[in-house]
Amino acid sequence: MTLPLTPPLKTPARAPAPSAGRGPWQLARAELRRRTSVKVSLAVVVLFLIMAAGAPVLGALGGWSPDAFDKTVIDPYLGGQPLGALGGISGEHWLGVEPVTGRDLFARVVYGAQVSLLIALTATAIVVVAGTAAGIAAGYFGGRTDTVLSRLMDLTMSFPSLIFMIAMMSVAKDVNRILLMTAVIGLFGWPGIARVVRGQTLSLKHREYVDAARVGGSGPWRILTRSVLPGVAGPVIAYTTLIVPGMIATEAALSYLGVGVRPPTPSWGQMIAESVSFYDTDPMYFVIPSGCLFLAVLAFTLLGDALRDVLDPRGSRT
Repeated sequence: MTLPLTPPLKTPARAPAPSAGRGPWQLARAELRRRTSVKVSLAVVVLFLIMAAGAPVLGALGGWSPDAFDKTVIDPYLGGQPLGALGGISGEHWLGVEPVTGRDLFARVVYGAQVSLLIALTATAIVVVAGTAAGIAAGYFGGRTDTVLSRLMDLTMSFPSLIFMIAMMSVAKDVNRILLMTAVIGLFGWPGIARVVRGQTLSLKHREYVDAARVGGSGPWRILTRSVLPGVAGPVIAYTTLIVPGMIATEAALSYLGVGVRPPTPSWGQMIAESVSFYDTDPMYFVIPSGCLFLAVLAFTLLGDALRDVLDPRGSRT
């Protein structure tokens, strides 16, 4: 007697892992999307970038240029204090006016964002390009190249950069202040990211795919651009975002000390310095530019921390 053949049991297909078929950049993007702090900080950063890029349009919508005086909204008998509550906030002046001058605070904040972010982002670009190039060259070629570049990094980092910046900005008078500030700030910022890139390059240059490219006849330039640079792109992107708030704060500090952007060109640091004399009688004049500076630095810092945790987890633990 033969038993009937039973069909073999079918094991249910195993669901693919969430990360199956997804590269590291897709995984990093998915991880960033899950973080509420990233969404909020990114929204603030985009808002300030739009404000800076669209300063002329926003200023025209407000109806005032940053240098236009409006004597009708200040009280000459009270030392030029703005008329009305909260520093003269009204339908005509959305964020109020400056004491004494009556200049529209909304227009000056918007144009100040343009100046501050232009200097910070341009200086960051200089720092990232110079630091990445120096770090890759030092880590890949080694030997005398590494020695010279490493000593140059040490020399630049040990130099009293803030004192030199103040001296340079004080001595140079008949020059473009924005270009000079960008160059001076970028001059002292590159060694930090160069050290990070150098360490990453040292760990990458003996990987199998780099050795394979070298054996296959690829030259140094092709190896650096096709094999090494993509490997250091994650940490560079993360640290770039962390550099920006420091650049914004540096520009604001120099303008606050009176050696940065000069009137009538608006700047957040310059506005904060001018508002110190009125903080007890017109606190909104101090709060508005200070709040913009605080939010911009905080948003870039939170975004940079999140990018570092996702793109460079080993660096975030050190």
